[in-house]
Amino acid sequence: MNNTLSNTSIKCVRDTSVTSVIFPCLYSILFIVALILNSLAAWIFFSIPSSSTFVVFLKNVVVADLLMTLTIPLRVLSDAGVGHWQLRAFHCRYSAVLFYITMYISILLLGLISLDRYLKIVRPPGKCALQRVRVGQALSAAVWVVMLTLALPNVILSDQPPQVSGDRLKCTSMKSKAGLLWHEGFNYFCQVVFWGTLALMVVCYTFISKRVYESYKASKSKSQAVTRRTKAKVFVVVGVFFICFAPFHFARVPYTLTQTGSMVSHCQAQNALYIAKETTLWLSATNVCLDPLIYVFLCKVFSKRLAAAICCKPLHKGAMESHTATSTQMEMSQIAQSNRLSYSGMSQ
Repeated sequence: MNNTLSNTSIKCVRDTSVTSVIFPCLYSILFIVALILNSLAAWIFFSIPSSSTFVVFLKNVVVADLLMTLTIPLRVLSDAGVGHWQLRAFHCRYSAVLFYITMYISILLLGLISLDRYLKIVRPPGKCALQRVRVGQALSAAVWVVMLTLALPNVILSDQPPQVSGDRLKCTSMKSKAGLLWHEGFNYFCQVVFWGTLALMVVCYTFISKRVYESYKASKSKSQAVTRRTKAKVFVVVGVFFICFAPFHFARVPYTLTQTGSMVSHCQAQNALYIAKETTLWLSATNVCLDPLIYVFLCKVFSKRLAAAICCKPLHKGAMESHTATSTQMEMSQIAQSNRLSYSGMSQ
């Protein structure tokens, strides 16, 4: 039954009259911007010692974003129909898998960043093993190893002779029956990764925002500028995360079900789901350009080095030595200071 449905899916000629023109242009723009921003971010970050878990996680996000960026040119050529069908086959088997897997590695790392900020702001510093640099490095390595291992069958099981339909090659036509089952199961796993990470982030930032609000209330701070800046720092990660990734994860499940043959649909519906998936996937890919906002908002030493690089000014010695002076820790010091003021006021 599944084989019959899969064959029906393969015979459906995909309408690429719009996507083969618009999306290569959009991805080309995205590639240029992302390459510039992430190259600059890598140049700055890898001159900063990994002296905190926060910096460790951010460095891994930069690496994931750079790898994802480097897969974009092949996607552009493949979507535009440029070159031999073997180029498309290579994209389906290798670069598309790397594109998706680096996206989910970034998602998990953003979740770890949220947990790290929660532990440093809400929990007493130094009381949790997760705040140790070596533990952060081990967690980052585990994310890479697990996700790459789970993605490997998508490469190995794409071993069928490619079937070209309407001068186009569908990636699912290269998958064996086991490959289609793994592809569907892996997509469900990725859904769990995304929604689980989103839930973690909402919980962490709810407690963070509550703690920061209480600290400013205790210190009787009425500065609107400080309040706005704090809100921006607290919610920038959640905002980037939700805007980029949520639409794609709503569209991906029904699209995958039509591709694997688990859900019967007309060819017109398949094409509509394909366009929805491609549109939301491009939106997800914009995360490689929006992640640098996180570095600027949340990492104090990164923003200082970026400002120095733009203005062509050397950093002061104190700034150079303050490798762990992240915005998270600045918030912690503000909270501690306000708490001391409130305690002293209560004792008088």
